[in-house]
Amino acid sequence: MQESKLRDQSIDFAVDIINLVKDLKSKHETIISNQIGRSGTSIGANIREAQYAHGKSDFIAKLQIALKEANETGYWLELLYKTDYIGEQAYKKLDSACASIRVMLIASINTTKQNSDKEQ
Repeated sequence: MQESKLRDQSIDFAVDIINLVKDLKSKHETIISNQIGRSGTSIGANIREAQYAHGKSDFIAKLQIALKEANETGYWLELLYKTDYIGEQAYKKLDSACASIRVMLIASINTTKQNSDKEQ
């Protein structure tokens, strides 16, 4: 159940990031928009890759990469807010969505690790 929710939220987040990138590029901001575009869409891509992982260790590794990308995306969002490229409302919405994905990723990673430990 959580896996599906995680996939759904990550794709919705990626759509929001793509729309943000479009807006940033219209303002002629390219440095951060390129970075956040890559990291923000990579979250969902790694979650999707985890679906077809080669075992639990590969599954965990893919989710850990997604978690790192989510953390990086949070950094870029904060930077965009602090440099006035996005307003407080947009920042809070996107940062909250990103934080929610991070929480779910951490829970999925921990659950998978605990289940792996029980099997040994």
